[in-house]
Amino acid sequence: MTKWTAADLPDMSGRTVVITGASGGIGLITARELARVGADVVLAVRTVCKGQEAAAKIPGRTEVRELDVSDLASVRRFANEWTGPIDVLINNAGIMNVPLTRTADGFDAQMATNYFGPFALTNLLLPHLRGRVVSVSSQLHRLGKPHLEDLTGRSRPYKSLNAYYDSKLNIVLFSTELQRRLTVSGSTVKSIVAHPGIASTNLVSHTFSGRVMFGSLRFLLNDAEHGALPSLFAATQDIPGNSYVGPNGPGSVKGYPKIRKPATAGLDPRTAMELWTLTAQLTGTGSQLPILA
Repeated sequence: MTKWTAADLPDMSGRTVVITGASGGIGLITARELARVGADVVLAVRTVCKGQEAAAKIPGRTEVRELDVSDLASVRRFANEWTGPIDVLINNAGIMNVPLTRTADGFDAQMATNYFGPFALTNLLLPHLRGRVVSVSSQLHRLGKPHLEDLTGRSRPYKSLNAYYDSKLNIVLFSTELQRRLTVSGSTVKSIVAHPGIASTNLVSHTFSGRVMFGSLRFLLNDAEHGALPSLFAATQDIPGNSYVGPNGPGSVKGYPKIRKPATAGLDPRTAMELWTLTAQLTGTGSQLPILA
């Protein structure tokens, strides 16, 4: 099917979906569409009042819970308070191209939000997961480097775009290693990566280049509705674990969801395993799945 849309979503009645960063943009659209087809959708958001305003506009069953994925204490609190099964966890929250800010855990905010937080959240919620994990990356992961020798970025100059590229490569590597460990453990849970192409959302609209792109070049980009389709496809369709879902157009910039191929660097098993080990040490999570195949 070359033009899969939200109209093709299956009935999700009785299934629980947790979506981080769901108070706006692609996350909000993803929440709206999954609630529309019957899912019990939990909007896991940093600012509860914004989440409540968003949820009020969504027909269907929703709940708003506080979660700041950049803060490991918040991640642990959210996970500790969770009871009951989760059918789909969508690691959607993300930030891009922001000045250097260190979190309470000592991580730069981009890496904390886009990678460390999703890693910790997924591992802490694993006992509740019975379906799949969808982690949102970016085609720009192809420009990233894992920097295993300096994962927290304290030994090199901070460059905001490079930090974004690196965080999105790390998410692809995370999915690779997570799927391997799930398979080895005998779990039927799937780990899948989705990316929206280049979508006209608020993620980069705060930058000069983003405003130029979304102004004069908007016709070349996915709108937010289409940008949410890969996440929706990855969350609901019968596809293999560690699939990489993105738009089907040239360069995977815009279009309808299709299984694509990530950068070769994102599939390297040794790098993925080493990155997991380092991240587990830094976050204090991730040791409950088997290490050896």
